[in-house]
Amino acid sequence: MKNVLFWSVISALAGFLFGFDTVVISGAEKALQELWPRGELFHGWVIMSSALWGTVIGAIFGGWPTDRLGRKPTLIIIGLLYFISAVGSGLATGPWMFAIYRFIGGLGVGASTVAAPAYISEIAPAASRGRLVALYQFNIVFGILVAFISNYLLRDFGSEPWRCMVGIEAVPAFVYFILAFFIPESPRWLITVKNRPDLADETLMVMDPSTPVADQITRILSDHSNTDTSETIWDRKYRFPVILAFFISFFNQFSGINAFLYYAPRIFEIAGLEKSSALLSSIGIGITNLVFTYAGLMLIDRLGRRQLMYIGSVGYIVSLAMVSLAFFAGIKGMMVPIFLFMFIASHAIGQGTIIWVFISEIFPNHLRGKGAAFGTSIHWIFAALIPAMVPWLFNIIGPGTVFATFSIMMVGQLLFTWKMMPETKGASLEELEHILTKGFRS
Repeated sequence: MKNVLFWSVISALAGFLFGFDTVVISGAEKALQELWPRGELFHGWVIMSSALWGTVIGAIFGGWPTDRLGRKPTLIIIGLLYFISAVGSGLATGPWMFAIYRFIGGLGVGASTVAAPAYISEIAPAASRGRLVALYQFNIVFGILVAFISNYLLRDFGSEPWRCMVGIEAVPAFVYFILAFFIPESPRWLITVKNRPDLADETLMVMDPSTPVADQITRILSDHSNTDTSETIWDRKYRFPVILAFFISFFNQFSGINAFLYYAPRIFEIAGLEKSSALLSSIGIGITNLVFTYAGLMLIDRLGRRQLMYIGSVGYIVSLAMVSLAFFAGIKGMMVPIFLFMFIASHAIGQGTIIWVFISEIFPNHLRGKGAAFGTSIHWIFAALIPAMVPWLFNIIGPGTVFATFSIMMVGQLLFTWKMMPETKGASLEELEHILTKGFRS
């Protein structure tokens, strides 16, 4: 189990870089707008969202290298993309050059949301799969916290602090790139895609020493022998997993989480905090995110996915409604930050912990890469669109209306959890395939 944990932690470090890359831009956001003043739409759609457009492409096509090249080579390539992006962004001499290098980093983010959870789900024992896959999300929020702290510490470093803020990511990216060479390939991929069970023996022995390797291979092959390798996720039998992947990804972004993370300092300043206090409050957001993600990680295999989604949904509705009311009432000071902390806690223990676990569980072995690519691409399309619109929406309709809309959408998530979402804890991936393709309804 120690080796499985070690492999999971290394692959989950892609999540650390995901979180760092997503949030590090928030500290540089206003400096970039002053340096390259091209209007709110250009700032939102090109400078701020360039990484997210790359993420959409990386998520859409991330299933191809994950299934064709393998989980391990894809994770190695992801580390290289992060490194190139960090160095290039820090040295950029114009907005388009900056956007291109941020786009490259986005490719790494998108592909990592496909490859890393898929890899961990395939090496993890069923009883601890939720917790191990949730390490990816834990690393995301750890990366977010480190990015907030890094932005604060580098806020006055040099004549252009933003270059250090975005460039410092090259250090953890290089470390992850090297470590990715030390993980084994997924045994399920070797058996079902490459037809090389002989290469999976050693890893399977480590994964489940209590079960003979031959029995594990027989079980995986037995399941695989009943599948048609020409199938796609669009076949009728996989309609329910596709619907589940769409809605959990859709609601994740219509909570407003990425919009908030990208513009946290700006939102705190609108709420009446000074610039330095806004950056410190952002660090508090990162700490809250980390603490409640850890709580979710500890509870996901005990309470299950649905119970955490219920908790998170109710927390979303209340906190977002209160933030909206505070903006409508013109309340300044700590009221908005307090409810935004509650919002982050609700996200961390619910959707934040669950989404990557759930998407990596609900598709069969031979379609996991493509299924995960679909779910994560939906997530990232909305993650690109919503933050890109935030500066414009704040000016046109105001933050109160924006947060009220997010709160109403979370009522929809609560209904989705109640009416459609199945519980997946404790079942093997092969068992889940059988259940979800038989029209199971919770």
